[in-house]
Amino acid sequence: MKNKTATPVTVIGLGLMGQALAGAFLKAGHPTTVWNRTTSKADQLVAEGARLAPTVAGALKASSLTIICVTDYQAVHELLGASDIELDGTMLINLTSGDSTQAREAAQWAEQHGAHYLDGAIMAIPPAIGTAEAMILHSGPQSYFEAHKSALDALGTVTHLGADHGLASLYDVAGLAMMWSVLNAWLQGTALLRTAGVDAATYAPFARQMAAGVAEWLPGYAEQIDSGSFPAEVSALETDARAMAHLIEESEAVGVNAELPKLFKAMADRSIAAGHGGEQYPVLIEEFGKPQDD
Repeated sequence: MKNKTATPVTVIGLGLMGQALAGAFLKAGHPTTVWNRTTSKADQLVAEGARLAPTVAGALKASSLTIICVTDYQAVHELLGASDIELDGTMLINLTSGDSTQAREAAQWAEQHGAHYLDGAIMAIPPAIGTAEAMILHSGPQSYFEAHKSALDALGTVTHLGADHGLASLYDVAGLAMMWSVLNAWLQGTALLRTAGVDAATYAPFARQMAAGVAEWLPGYAEQIDSGSFPAEVSALETDARAMAHLIEESEAVGVNAELPKLFKAMADRSIAAGHGGEQYPVLIEEFGKPQDD
């Protein structure tokens, strides 16, 4: 049931994620207007109480808050840059996936056209939208975020990262780096143990415990990175490099791909060659902070 005091919201773009966003607003009682190039994607939402706008311009005018979630930033500019679009005074939150440069450029473009703009990133799958497990990041002026947080709360756990419009995109890819690194490390270990007849399900609880334990190191390691000082309180990098060599040798001996541990060791070896062998592992931030050699 719609709440007469709830903020009217427009959702532009009804892929699986856009449909989930609009559905969460409807469930929370927000009068919800939707638009999509293929109108049939709005059928279920209309049946649930959404209003289908015939044009993008009409969708923007219908609400004080517009969420756009489309294929890419080029699609954002194509839709919002049409001659009949009036953005002056519109509160626009762009949850389209892209990079930080695109986010900053889109913010500048939107503000030049009179819109209030936040960029965002959705750290969740569509079925999680509307639950606390859905993490949705926002960057841009905090006043814009605070003014609309009560409506945005319908989508999940919403967070404001800072005034830089590129931060949400950067957090997004930083999170992906964590996700793929953890999964790839687990797959490396799983491949090794399978050679001894240990299945993935048996290894998974041990791997989970290891990942959780390593995660506990992060705050202390972050202090070292931020201070630029890396005393070897637990282990020196040159000691870690010897263990990496053992991982490579073991992988090759049992016929398991060793590309990932070789990458670890190549970065460690460069840092050791630069004189950091006696420092702690986070000193590798200096290697990660360099552009890749051609």
